[in-house]
Amino acid sequence: MTVHPQVRAMLDKLAAANLPAVQTLSPEAARVQMEETTKARGLDPTPVPRIWQREVPGPSGAIRVRLYRPEEGDRPLPLLVYFHGGGHVIGSLDTHDSVARNLCMGAHCLVASVDYRLAPEAKFPAAAEDAHAATAWLAAHAATVGADGGRVAVGGDSAGANLAAVVALMARDAGGPALALQLLVYPIADYACDTPSYVRFARGYGPLEAEGMYWFRDHYLNVPGDADDWRASPIKAARFDGLPPTHLVTAECDVLHDDGVAYAERLRQAGNTVEHVDYPGMIHGFFSWAPMLDDSVTAQARAAAALKQAFS
Repeated sequence: MTVHPQVRAMLDKLAAANLPAVQTLSPEAARVQMEETTKARGLDPTPVPRIWQREVPGPSGAIRVRLYRPEEGDRPLPLLVYFHGGGHVIGSLDTHDSVARNLCMGAHCLVASVDYRLAPEAKFPAAAEDAHAATAWLAAHAATVGADGGRVAVGGDSAGANLAAVVALMARDAGGPALALQLLVYPIADYACDTPSYVRFARGYGPLEAEGMYWFRDHYLNVPGDADDWRASPIKAARFDGLPPTHLVTAECDVLHDDGVAYAERLRQAGNTVEHVDYPGMIHGFFSWAPMLDDSVTAQARAAAALKQAFS
């Protein structure tokens, strides 16, 4: 498979930087590396009228949430609860600040970016429990953050998309909150990590390699059998009916490509509305790289448009 010329230029710069592969690092060092590479992009952040932080109750203490509001005032706005990527081990509110800003302004909605617990300090199912608790609390107490509790969506990228998918399943089974949309950007749908795309794109297609996914899996899960639990691998859920409309993004040259394709098909077969957009020549992580990649700008704009339509 051939990567897009803009991606190739980025990969050449990464190769020149000679950064160690994530699977060769400790979780602490991998977190630092992700923070530093994010800062090194030197992007001018999209201005957002109001950004603040608060804590919401979780199953193991307070969960930090960063809120982004696209306008001044306090009229209720639709809400996107967003979960950052990073294999359930790395990533933070800061590494995904630009995505939250762009979706906030693009969809003209309140964005709540959730600082869920990370592994290996807090292994499975800690992240899923935090994600669900934060979503349920924000929906139930929407007025306290200036949100419309009747227009709530969940979203995320990679591990964050895994959490968004799990939260949608949990919300359906719990009878709420009702969700307007699930935005799933190259989701980890199955921690078996054994689809053909793990072979096709094992190495040489960006910062996420097959060995890196095994590293994330082994830090997140307690035992290999956890991969059969739908809260870790949402594609293992018993049923997929009654889920919210889905906007699902995949990158062609990504070890997680086939996860996304399979999950979109499973949702469709159960009668759900699914918009699946596959970006040719893109690699894992591309969604966060606006404005450096044209397709990142396009993907974020399409995601924002899907949110706007769902909220309307």
